[in-house]
Amino acid sequence: MTPHHSWREAFTVYLKPKVLGMFFLGFAAGLPFPLVFTTLSTWLRDVGVERTTIGFFAWIGLTYSIKIFWAPVVDRAPLFFLTRFFGQRRGWMLLGQVGVIAGLIGMSLIDPTQHIVSMALFALLVAFASATQDIAIDAYRIEAIEAEYQGAMAATYQAGWRIAAGLIGGAAALYIADFVSWTVSYWSMAVAMCVGVVTVILIREPEHKINRETLLGEQRVVDFLERTAHIPDALRMPVAWFIGAVVCPFTEFFQRNGQWALMILLFIGIYRISDIALANMAYPFYIDLGYSLSEIASIAKVFGVVMSIVGAMVGGILVVRYGIMPMLLAGAVLVIITNLFYAQLAITGKSLFGLAVVLSADNFTGGLAGSAFIAYLSRLTNTAYTATQYALFSSLMTLFPKFISGFSGLVVDAYGYVAFFIYVSALGIPAVFLVLYFMKSKTFRQNG
Repeated sequence: MTPHHSWREAFTVYLKPKVLGMFFLGFAAGLPFPLVFTTLSTWLRDVGVERTTIGFFAWIGLTYSIKIFWAPVVDRAPLFFLTRFFGQRRGWMLLGQVGVIAGLIGMSLIDPTQHIVSMALFALLVAFASATQDIAIDAYRIEAIEAEYQGAMAATYQAGWRIAAGLIGGAAALYIADFVSWTVSYWSMAVAMCVGVVTVILIREPEHKINRETLLGEQRVVDFLERTAHIPDALRMPVAWFIGAVVCPFTEFFQRNGQWALMILLFIGIYRISDIALANMAYPFYIDLGYSLSEIASIAKVFGVVMSIVGAMVGGILVVRYGIMPMLLAGAVLVIITNLFYAQLAITGKSLFGLAVVLSADNFTGGLAGSAFIAYLSRLTNTAYTATQYALFSSLMTLFPKFISGFSGLVVDAYGYVAFFIYVSALGIPAVFLVLYFMKSKTFRQNG
């Protein structure tokens, strides 16, 4: 049972060093994200890169969607001297941060109109290193502090992530590009990543003991070891590790959810398809409509971040009041409606007020739907396999949407922005029907 605390103790939890540290780790995790997505697409369109090419850059985001494949390596494989001096979690965090910094510097030195392939490769390095850092940070967050403080850890992490992604990697990067240059902008972002490096140096490595008893705790691993006793340990122990760390979390999920497992995974894969597919063309749309980089930074980034945080907070309250499934339905419907607002803006043309209204609705709805969806994914996770199963869900959540968004530029070039925004809104309709199906199924309500 979670112990009760006074209101003073509840508020002062945010003064704990580990909780404060998560703010800066969240900052380091959020900063690279826009620099390989929205900010990068704005840069490419600003210098005249074709929209079709910009659309293909969305596939770089698949790196975040397949991190489940190397998550077990980050979880347990040592990094020689980095692990020796910093520990398993901090060592991998530091390696990821160095990779992000190197990739950002490389991007800053590239002229995308002349070397678009080189730009894509450096952006891929940033995304891969960032996804690797995310895996290590998630593991650190779970291990660093008691379960009763995990809510505070998640809150400070999200605050740092949104500030970095929206205000620094988004707004500040655009302001610097507008008043100085894109080269200086990305150099500045590489310097800003040093916040994460300093944080890793200052924090302590958490305790994470993975011993033979933990490995043998899985019955499948025990059975395998008994059946293969005649095989040298050098061969069978790696296989046993793979069974316990990778196979068991997946088989447990399917056994627990039975006939609903595939339907749930399908739902996870399509719930955010509408807003992810739209996001890749949103900033090229602002450029084509005639907004300056400073106007985009002020409204889309600064104002948008505030509205997304408000939406997330409201969503959290409504989930408690009405439950997860009704809010998943509300979020899915609202995302479809607010995406149609973009089509209206494309018809009416440039308007700062119109952009503010569209982004207010879009970011508020995105925050609200996000709170409901994260709550849903958390409920699906077995606490015995939190890291692996949540990595599966978070990877699947963006895999298909990111693939689809790679064709967004082709759709815009062929049919125009109005048709594109109607198309991405329609992509959200299947999610609405799946939520309704789940809500009406008595078996799902009992087991889900």
